[in-house]
Amino acid sequence: MITFDRAALIQEISALEKKITAPGFWDDHATATAVSRRLERARSFLDRYRSLQEELDEIELLHEMAVEADDQAELAALDARAAALDAEIRAFGIELTFSDPYDLSDCYLSINAGAGGTDSQDWAQMLLRMYGRFCERAGFKANLLDVSPGEEAGIRSATLEIKGRYAYGKLKGEKGVHRLVRLSPFDAAHRRHTSFAAVNVIPVIEEESEVEIDPKDLRIDTYRSSGAGGQHVNVTDSAVRITHLPTGIVVSCQNERSQHQNKETAMRVLRARLAALMREQQAKKLEELQGTLNKIEWGSQIRSYVLHPYRMVKDHRTGYETGNVDAVLDGDITPFIEAYLEHTASPG
Repeated sequence: MITFDRAALIQEISALEKKITAPGFWDDHATATAVSRRLERARSFLDRYRSLQEELDEIELLHEMAVEADDQAELAALDARAAALDAEIRAFGIELTFSDPYDLSDCYLSINAGAGGTDSQDWAQMLLRMYGRFCERAGFKANLLDVSPGEEAGIRSATLEIKGRYAYGKLKGEKGVHRLVRLSPFDAAHRRHTSFAAVNVIPVIEEESEVEIDPKDLRIDTYRSSGAGGQHVNVTDSAVRITHLPTGIVVSCQNERSQHQNKETAMRVLRARLAALMREQQAKKLEELQGTLNKIEWGSQIRSYVLHPYRMVKDHRTGYETGNVDAVLDGDITPFIEAYLEHTASPG
């Protein structure tokens, strides 16, 4: 059960407002940014609560008047408004589970084919389409920054930049290994194959000061874009690949029109990945101190998509499952996202 304490939220807003008006508040940029994000989030929740409460009060008043007047048409219209309000309240409850300071942020979602050869590369492309369709459904804007085609079919890897309110908050639970079980279209004997692909999700970092990058730690290579043929493919070496030597992180971008634009975009992705790595390292140290470090192995999939011998998609963390595989692969993953957010918000 998700609860909302309006009085506590108002007190939090008041305390945060005092902080940001204090002398020297912006001297510590990282702390100031975190506090500002918390204030923005708290104000957003309070505004949303007030809006929903006003709608509820109006529906109740109009319903009472319609009952007295025996206005069946108005009652039917109010039933529709009440159903829409119920959906908004559920969505608001989901938003209340967001606790990460970057939940409001845009994000980068990357997909990498794993064990399974051509089947896994085809599976990675299926996931890319699934997330693209989800973004359309959710009202997010998805921009394909980079894609590496497979040898025979599918893709070896791809990176999407996803923009929209709570893009990171809603998609962060997709991070992990996704497993597909099906009769392989690439096997002459049409045998059953298991394929894996890894999904990673990191927030877009707006403040450059959060991560400092020494230019001497970078190796920058240019190459020709490898997208499908057509008039929009650059014939010059405009694609950019940046390697961060100390960590071995490699990012690339080939979607923009010029080498300069591709380099800027790749640097933004690199900065976000380095920030995510720093947060993961800090969390790992804390878990080690607490004695609760959990290793994530390549084989420890978070979700299975089974097309044969039966049809089902199941999330192994929450237990949520559905037999409507086609809808899921067409981007209908909101129930899985909501189940994960509610699961992680539940005590214990």
